[in-house]
Amino acid sequence: MEAIFDDGAPAPCPAPFNMAAHVLAHADALPDKIALAVLSPTRSDRWSYAKLKSAVLGTATGLKQAGFKPGDILLMRLGNTVEFPIAYLAAIAAGMVPVPTSSMLTAPEVAKMVAQLSPAGILRDQDVACPDDTGLPVIGTDDLLKMRDLPPSEYDMGDPDRLAYIIYTSGTSGNPRAVCHAHRAIWARRMMHQGWYGLGPDDRLLHAGAFNWTFTLGTGLMDPWSVGATALIPAKDVPIEALPLLLKRHDATIFAAAPGVYRKLLNHHDTLDLPKLRHGLAAGEKLSEALRRRWAEATGGKQIFEAYGMSECSTFISASPASPATGGSLGQPQQGRRIAILGPDGPVARGEEGVIAIDRRDPGLMLGYYGAEDETRARFQGDWFLTGDHGVMREDGQIDYAGRGDDMMNAGGYRVSPLEVETALHHCPGIREIGVTDVEIKPDTYIIVAFYTSDAPLDEAALNGFAQDNLARYKQPRAWVRLDHLPTNPNGKLSRKALKSLFPG
Repeated sequence: MEAIFDDGAPAPCPAPFNMAAHVLAHADALPDKIALAVLSPTRSDRWSYAKLKSAVLGTATGLKQAGFKPGDILLMRLGNTVEFPIAYLAAIAAGMVPVPTSSMLTAPEVAKMVAQLSPAGILRDQDVACPDDTGLPVIGTDDLLKMRDLPPSEYDMGDPDRLAYIIYTSGTSGNPRAVCHAHRAIWARRMMHQGWYGLGPDDRLLHAGAFNWTFTLGTGLMDPWSVGATALIPAKDVPIEALPLLLKRHDATIFAAAPGVYRKLLNHHDTLDLPKLRHGLAAGEKLSEALRRRWAEATGGKQIFEAYGMSECSTFISASPASPATGGSLGQPQQGRRIAILGPDGPVARGEEGVIAIDRRDPGLMLGYYGAEDETRARFQGDWFLTGDHGVMREDGQIDYAGRGDDMMNAGGYRVSPLEVETALHHCPGIREIGVTDVEIKPDTYIIVAFYTSDAPLDEAALNGFAQDNLARYKQPRAWVRLDHLPTNPNGKLSRKALKSLFPG
């Protein structure tokens, strides 16, 4: 039997369509319900659906009055505040194309994005790194706050296949890719509501991530709002160890986080009293069975449901309350998805390893990489989009993860290209050659390590300083190892796999 999952296509996206209109569709029926609560141990900032919709559509009006028009690209350099999702939805509501970016990026990293995208403007918090010499119109946070009170804009309705937003992901070539998504991407996420979350309008979903992380934007905000549920987000200065208090105090029913957050929580708490919590959600990196068991023991048997996906198609393989994973699998393809495990000549047999692939007609699949048609085409094999990760489809349709098919690293849920890090660090004074990989320093804990050659030992503080100036925090090496020479394969290319065994820790 071929390793193909195909139980039929999902319902087509309606037209005309606007992603922001879909996300806020429940606002008129639930004006007084709390859509968002930003939580701290001492207070919470609550947003009703009516207040949220008013702020979004007022900001959309303000962006139009600032001279931006449908189709304009707006680079978002905003911090971990509620202004981030408001501006994001406002731009989409007005037909503009927001580009949410991590506040951890450095000015040189952002400059590359500006050069690639040629945005019409930048939405900027002055405390977030951004080049000052772009010559582009800049809308500051004070201006965005004033826009909230403007009259509401009409939604820019149109073809669900038109461009809605762009997100960046690290590329195997070393250059971050600009991934273009259509308005229909939010419609496709409905397959995740029961295929992963078990999400309904009465849920209170607490996401541990920052507002300006795409995992938080989707799972923590857009999806709960799409069904009329309540999103709970910790304030930016809340430590991880305080999350159990917030989960209990605010009656969270679902908890979403990267596996590393679960790990840190359990390092601080042997037991967790969370009476209203039904289950947890995890994505961003593989969840180990040991961590899954520790969470169940600490919470009195509550489960974590894992999902597999990527920036190009969000999550499409998952476990769920209705269909738990068995034997350490990722889960199974969500209803409405068409998934295959491919070899060089097409689908392999069930039980055989191959590349995880998704049908090119999936409504959640990207439109393509911005300005990179050849690179986009290279990701397809016939009707299939190749994820680059390997898996095995069991006879019952569950999928076992078999590892990455490339050298991509995982840093706290972020996929990071070693080539991107190596390219940035190659210019560090004193370094002759450099190779970067992730190393497991203890069970389930990985760090990025830089291995380099130099004529003389280099000061680690200087190395760290150079990395801080040129790379986002999550891309920076946490350890440096000087070698006499870097290991290579028979073809003379750097062997990153061989680097791992050279880490002295």
